[in-house]
Amino acid sequence: MLFALLLLPPLVSSVLPAVVRRHGRALGWVNVAGASLSLAASAGLSASVVTGADAPAAPGALLAADALSALLAVCIALVTLLAVALGPGLADDDPHDATAVRRYRIFLNALALTMLVAVTTTSVALMWVAIEATTIASAIIIPLERTKASVEASWKYLLICSVGIALAFAGTVLAYFDFVSTTGPLPSALDWTVLRAAAPALRPELMRLAFAFILVGYGTKAGLAPMHTWLPDAHSEAPAPLSAMMSGVLLAVAMYAIARWKSVVDASLGPSFTNTLLMTAGLLSVVIGTFSLVIQRHYKRMLAYSSVEHIGLATIGLALGPLGVFAAFLHLVNHAVAKSMAFLLAGRVLERYRTSEIAGVSGLLRAMPWTGGLFGVAVLTLVGLPPFGLFLSEFLLVRAAVVTGQFFVAGAVLALLVVAFASLLNHLNHMLYGQVPDGVAVGERRGWPTVTLAGCAGLLVMLGVVLPWPVTALLDRAVSVLTP
Repeated sequence: MLFALLLLPPLVSSVLPAVVRRHGRALGWVNVAGASLSLAASAGLSASVVTGADAPAAPGALLAADALSALLAVCIALVTLLAVALGPGLADDDPHDATAVRRYRIFLNALALTMLVAVTTTSVALMWVAIEATTIASAIIIPLERTKASVEASWKYLLICSVGIALAFAGTVLAYFDFVSTTGPLPSALDWTVLRAAAPALRPELMRLAFAFILVGYGTKAGLAPMHTWLPDAHSEAPAPLSAMMSGVLLAVAMYAIARWKSVVDASLGPSFTNTLLMTAGLLSVVIGTFSLVIQRHYKRMLAYSSVEHIGLATIGLALGPLGVFAAFLHLVNHAVAKSMAFLLAGRVLERYRTSEIAGVSGLLRAMPWTGGLFGVAVLTLVGLPPFGLFLSEFLLVRAAVVTGQFFVAGAVLALLVVAFASLLNHLNHMLYGQVPDGVAVGERRGWPTVTLAGCAGLLVMLGVVLPWPVTALLDRAVSVLTP
């Protein structure tokens, strides 16, 4: 029942707009209700894990929820609810036509469905199919407003991520055939638990090659450098709610796949090989993301490069043992909320100022007091200031590096965080203060979208001040799943 309540709402919300072509706003509220139901179901799965019940499994064992699955399912459902509630089709002054709204609802819900399947399936093959499907669903929405730049960004995203997912497929096939040649064909050979149990008997050379393919493949989808080149274009050209979905949770889904495969390969080889690759990729991503922030001139691309930096930090955490894994997934949870909030607010700024240039936005606190204030909170969260959640996860990440003796990594991360802090604060200062440009209206109504985004800010404060016990319990159990 919980899996049905989790997956059926986005499925129904994706099919309904294709069948029912009228009553657009009514369908929008049905979509919001469905997303709320899906969020409640994800919370139910999490409660089942936290209370120590057996991991819920659907008939046929194609779907199951351990702590890691439940944690990411909650993040996906929450960001999906934000994207459908604050997306096209519900506002009184919505500028999108009915065709664009219909396309948005069909494929955004398809994106949510495929992400939820990816993190709850027990099959590595079905997970691969689901993550490939996320590429198709999101690529169709990127050019919601058809411009040359948005179409180019969509094609670039589709081509690069398709190549990446093909490499992930090659790694999956290598691991599967090694398993079959070692243990013989089994009906459940593609299940996580079976693969992991058989991992000590697998051939180390093939597992090294398989993980290299998997890291490059899923790392492309996660936005790890140097495979990140699609990300700034796609995130800057996509509609704001889709950017929130892609940056907030789609990157985390790809990281989930890497973490799952790491646990299998570590059971075969030990952690040193995967840790070396992850540490290298993570540090490179943080370096490129950080210094790209310094020279950035567009605020949506600024947020996109910030995602490269934060995914790099999470990747470093996966290479730092149990303490690092805890910090990495806490970081992904905080990033999901903060980056979704930031992109949704950036969409409101773009709608008012009609430019994505940082130089073209000034006096934001005067022109849009609520949006400007909340956007400032979102950026201050992303730079890791207390009392927000990302400060806590970054602190735990550096602590994990020190505890494991990785002093160079701890120093490099701290230095790069200082550079990112200065860059983002400089850009934010230009946007919030100064004179309002001519032609930009001054004043803002405080409606339920503003209250919703303010709730996200409150959630980030809570995650930074008092980490709730259910979140800690899920993270502890997720660490035990990945690092037995």
